[in-house]
Amino acid sequence: MSALAKTFNATGRRKRSVARIRMKPGQGNIVVNHRPMDEYFERDTAKMKIRQPMDLTSTNGSYDIYVNVVGGGANGQAEAIRHGISRALCAANPEFRGVLKKNGLLTRDPREVERKKYGQPGARKRFQFSKR
Repeated sequence: MSALAKTFNATGRRKRSVARIRMKPGQGNIVVNHRPMDEYFERDTAKMKIRQPMDLTSTNGSYDIYVNVVGGGANGQAEAIRHGISRALCAANPEFRGVLKKNGLLTRDPREVERKKYGQPGARKRFQFSKR
């Protein structure tokens, strides 16, 4: 089997973030935008979200994961990476699909920020009404 056949690619999305995942068998290193994950993400919750698919499928330390993520904030990027890793794990082993789907990791969260409307301070909030 060639080295190219052992590489699994996937895309994860959340809010305005898009994460491109390249996964191959290895020691469990996670590299985000050419930096180690612990250096790129400061919050432990973001790191926990990223590791969640590997914890559920007991594949921690089995794959090296290279991530290219753009757009959005830290939380959206972490959830986009989680979505992409889940998809890549399904490509690597279709048996993982059941446990990942049951935990909602394969569903793309469709919620987006609603746009601000003119004549208002936000998407839905109105300026204070004055009768006189």
